[in-house]
Amino acid sequence: MPDPDDNQSPDPDDGSTHSPTPSPSPTPSPSPTRRGSSPATAADRRIDANVRSALAAVTAALPAGEDRPGQVEMAIAVGRAITDKRPLIVQAGTGTGKSLAYLVPAIVSGVKVVIATATKALQDQLAGKDLPFLATHLERPFEFAVLKGRSNYVCMQRVHEATTSDAQLTLDGTSDRGVADEVRTLAEWAARTESGDRAELDVEPSFRAWAAVSVGPRECPGANNCPRGGECFAEHARAAAAEADVVVVNTHLYGLSLEAGGAFLPEHDVVVIDEAHQFEDVVSATFGLDLTGGRFTNLSRIAQAIIDDPTTTADLEAAGARLADVLADQVGRRLRGTMDPDLADAIVLGRNRVDALLGTLRGVPDDGPGDVGARKQRALKAASTLADDLDYVCDVPVSHVAWVEGSPDNPVLRVAPIDVAEVLRTALWDGATAILTSATISPTLGDRLGLTPGAFDQIDVGSPFDYEANALLYCAADLPDPRTPDFDEHLHRELEALIIAAGGRTLALFTSYRAMNAAADALRHRLPWPVLTQNDLPKPALIARFAAEESTSLFATMGFWQGIDVPGPSLSLVTIDRLPFPRPDEPLLQARRERARADAFRVVDLPRATTMLAQGAGRLIRTSTDRGVVAVLDARMATSAAYRWDMVSALPPMPRTRELGVAEAFLREIRDRPDHATIHDSTDSTDSTTDSPAAPAPTAGSAEAEADADF
Repeated sequence: MPDPDDNQSPDPDDGSTHSPTPSPSPTPSPSPTRRGSSPATAADRRIDANVRSALAAVTAALPAGEDRPGQVEMAIAVGRAITDKRPLIVQAGTGTGKSLAYLVPAIVSGVKVVIATATKALQDQLAGKDLPFLATHLERPFEFAVLKGRSNYVCMQRVHEATTSDAQLTLDGTSDRGVADEVRTLAEWAARTESGDRAELDVEPSFRAWAAVSVGPRECPGANNCPRGGECFAEHARAAAAEADVVVVNTHLYGLSLEAGGAFLPEHDVVVIDEAHQFEDVVSATFGLDLTGGRFTNLSRIAQAIIDDPTTTADLEAAGARLADVLADQVGRRLRGTMDPDLADAIVLGRNRVDALLGTLRGVPDDGPGDVGARKQRALKAASTLADDLDYVCDVPVSHVAWVEGSPDNPVLRVAPIDVAEVLRTALWDGATAILTSATISPTLGDRLGLTPGAFDQIDVGSPFDYEANALLYCAADLPDPRTPDFDEHLHRELEALIIAAGGRTLALFTSYRAMNAAADALRHRLPWPVLTQNDLPKPALIARFAAEESTSLFATMGFWQGIDVPGPSLSLVTIDRLPFPRPDEPLLQARRERARADAFRVVDLPRATTMLAQGAGRLIRTSTDRGVVAVLDARMATSAAYRWDMVSALPPMPRTRELGVAEAFLREIRDRPDHATIHDSTDSTDSTTDSPAAPAPTAGSAEAEADADF
């Protein structure tokens, strides 16, 4: 099976229908105006003044309060968007302070707002730092709450079952002493916690232990059907969210709520989607479904707690095993047209076995002894959900795509909408006013998400960091094409030279595990400093060690291209092995390409590649004093007439060079004289724009564009 991260997307220079005309450089965004074009009205000016005053009061109270024009511009635009009830997309570069830029106008406006974040780190920052700070320093009082998915809260009914029945521990797979002790510890914590939130725990529980005391949405029957519904921590959190002015949630939960018609969240006037560049993928996942053999096994365990029918539960598990076996042969394949007969038979068999269980469950008295009634409701919910999903995969609509992913040991059948624009037009854009923001926003994001052209505003407020003085973009234009057999050897030599110049201190990003492992194996014995890979430690420990050891280098794949924050001298070089085009055989993107036809590269592949490239490069400069080099070791960045300026324009305005010596000299100065490093022009440059500070991407078709063909 091919490496799932391997980047083999075709280059449009090799026969693509995409036009090779270089893209024009983006123009700076104007100050936001009402509906993007009309002059500011008196009402606009009042909104602007209120937001500006509130933001100034807040930033003045910060320990390092400083003027951030981009933050002010964004806050004013958000304030107007809320008043006008008009969607807004904001690209806010690193250092803008975008959380305060959307929180302050939202709170000042007095509306109910939901903040949806893509990462736990940002959620923790909002709930643990930003919102408490604003509660102290904003004149307008407000309440905030954090709401998570149901499985993040301990379930008191499950705790009761797990601690009063040894048989239940066996069914849950927690009867061995270590896990049983964990369950008892969790039960003791559940008796004293106020929130029931798993994040409160000092020690992360094992998967099996937490599964024994929690419940997911597929099996929870709801508070009204649970004997301990009055003690439900998830329901208490929902009640608190209903009363709060600001509610912080995970983007995944927001997507699930949209799919369920708003069932999981309180009504709200405004939603802020932070890290919005991930929102399309989140919506695809939450409006789809996944089917595995393990769901049958889990259902069997739930059922065994209330029925004594070994034949029915054994048949259910056998159906799950049969489905898993058939799916294992389909891993990596898109399911098109008529379903494979073996897969169809396995799904029909599974549906029949679930029907048999449902019949048995309905015969169980609701008022049976002990917790029988609650267990019955949970089993009915889990069985009904599985039955619905089995029915759905038998008749996937043309608007969706189905495929099998995972490994042969753990295959997953997934179904997702091809075009999220269609579902969002009814699920989101007709409801709450949406503010979408990220450090990297594709110009086509609004179109892909279904926003009507002309009915929303999109601005770029830049970054306060001085990239022109503190950073350098190097492209290894002399390296062979990444698709050639000898590329790895040249790549490793280039990496070695750059890392030595930097004195370690490198985050080397790769588009595949194969490339990462090959580079680590080749360079560990050639470099005088440690080389870590993402396989060596858990992610938090790995980042902590990398940040603490200045000479250490970290080699990692796509999971580290975003969300990694290592400010200071431990990181002065970010390398990127290849332009991060998506794989051509990813089923969901493949279906989107088929819809886009001749525009597929520009509509599907290029926006994802430029966004991911910008995310990776964004790991370098995290504070105003950070300095370093972004090295793209893919010559196509400098030589492709089809898309090189799309790539360059997606990055911060750094000086550019194709000369290795220029990059090495800058890295050595950072290493040896970190407070005095400057970028030296290459004496060998044949192009006056190549190595000059912050040379802008030339206008399409201009003489400068023709002269700058080599980056």
